Amino acid sequence: MRIARFATAGDPQYGIVELAEDNGQHPNTVAVLTGDPIAMPVQLTGERIELDAVRLLAPVIPRSKIVAVGRNYAAHAAELGNDLPENPLTFFKPNTSVIGPDEPIVYPTASREVSYEGELAIVIGRICRDVPPSRVPDVIFGYTVANDVTARDLQRTDGQWSRAKGYDTFCPLGPWITTHQSVDEVSDLRIRTTVDGEVKQDGRTRDMVFGVPEIIAYITSFATLLPGDVILTGTPEGVSPIHPGQEVQIEIEGIGTLSNPVASGERSAEEDAG
Repeated sequence: MRIARFATAGDPQYGIVELAEDNGQHPNTVAVLTGDPIAMPVQLTGERIELDAVRLLAPVIPRSKIVAVGRNYAAHAAELGNDLPENPLTFFKPNTSVIGPDEPIVYPTASREVSYEGELAIVIGRICRDVPPSRVPDVIFGYTVANDVTARDLQRTDGQWSRAKGYDTFCPLGPWITTHQSVDEVSDLRIRTTVDGEVKQDGRTRDMVFGVPEIIAYITSFATLLPGDVILTGTPEGVSPIHPGQEVQIEIEGIGTLSNPVASGERSAEEDAG
C-alpha cells in the first residue's frame, strides 16, 4: 500500500495511491482517507482523485526528529576517506529540513559544495524504546525515499554535522510511504540516484553495514522514537556536488522515485569576496 500526503486547493490530505500498473483497471488515482493514518484510525471517504490533479507533499513531517545513520555503506565511507564505525554512527536532522517531491533544494549561501545522498528511509508507526531486533517489524509504519542533502565543505570544517546536514530543504522525502514491505524485502533493494539524467549512485541495500533491525535496535537503546519519526539508513557510494539549475532524482526499487530541483540561495557581496 502507498500512503501519500497531498494537496489540491486546501489543507493537506492523506490517501492511498492506486497505480494503473497494479491492476490496469483504472488510471493513477488517490483514494482519499479521513485523516492521518500514522496518528489515528482512518477510513476511505469514497472520494477518488486522479494522481496528476494533486500536488504530492512530503509524506510525513516527523513529530519530533529525523535520526540518520552515517557511513553505513563501506564503499561510501571509503570514497570519503573514513573508517567504518563499530556501531551505527547517528546524527539528527531537524524536521524543518523536510520538503516533498519537486520542491527545490536551496543552496545555502554559506556553502560552495552541496551534495546529494540517496537513502532508504524508515517511518516509525508507534512509540517505542529498547526494541530488540526481533520486534523491529512491529514498530515500522513503512518506508519512503530520502535525500540526505549535505553541505560537504561545512561538514569538513565544522567538526560536527548539525549545520552541514540541517539546513532548510536538506531532507527531501517522498513520493509516498509504502507499507507492504517486510524487513526482509527491503534488505536488498536497488537505490539509484541520477543528476540531470546521469547515473551517479547505483547500489543495493544489502550492502548496508548495519541493517534495519540493527539500526532501530541501536537508536531505541538511547532515544524514544515517536510515531512519524523518520530514520535515514545511509547512502551508497557515488556522492558528488550538485549545482543550482540541476535536478536530482532518487529511485528505490519497489518504493518510488523522488525528484527535486536545486535552486540558488542569495550570496552577499562579503561572502563572494571571502
